[in-house]
Amino acid sequence: MATGTEEPTLTVDELAARAGVTVRTVRFYSTRGLLPPPVIGPRRVGHYGHDHLSRLALIEELQHQGMTLAAIERYLEQLPPDLSAHDLAIHRALVASWAPDSAEEATRAELERRAGRALTEEDVDRLAAMGVLERAAADDSFRVDPGMLRLGVELLDVPITNETILAARTVLLEHTRSAAHELTRLFRDEVWNPYRERESDPEHVAAMKSLSAHMQPMVLQALVTAFQRSLKEELRAAFTAE
Repeated sequence: MATGTEEPTLTVDELAARAGVTVRTVRFYSTRGLLPPPVIGPRRVGHYGHDHLSRLALIEELQHQGMTLAAIERYLEQLPPDLSAHDLAIHRALVASWAPDSAEEATRAELERRAGRALTEEDVDRLAAMGVLERAAADDSFRVDPGMLRLGVELLDVPITNETILAARTVLLEHTRSAAHELTRLFRDEVWNPYRERESDPEHVAAMKSLSAHMQPMVLQALVTAFQRSLKEELRAAFTAE
């Protein structure tokens, strides 16, 4: 896969270890067409990159949210084909945000294995500031949000302060909470209440069940697309010389 800026360097075993899945799972997703084929290098060894890792993480999260493989296939088909690993990580983080509590316990060694790099104390502090992890009561143990980990690791090398990260996180939480509130109100007033008036209609009940099953991924995709477009426009306006 050559959409990323870095050459694929992970073997299938390394990819599986970084993603926290088995090699068998990677191969299964590949046979279903959910993962692009690896780049074949010397000795016919397949190599995977960050795009594969991010896509694999998104698939796992969608499955964790209860989507069937067929539904995941439809979801992935609707994504732009040129999405970078960074864009896929954003999708995965947003999908994971629907889960009430996705934190997992991890030792320092497990955390670094999932991150794919050694982590300094400053790195851990930055990840904590982003809300990616928090230190557990036991020494050298953490509660980690796997949906945010890869995106947080990518941001470790971005030259911004912890204070700026916290301020940005506050802005995002405030605005996403507001959007969630308005969308919930809209769904309740325009969809749910009329549905309750037509509960005796079997076709309408079936349509509502279908909508409920697909609402979250549809809303997430719409939010990601709208946010990315808006952010590009704002950045272009802010940093383009007059």
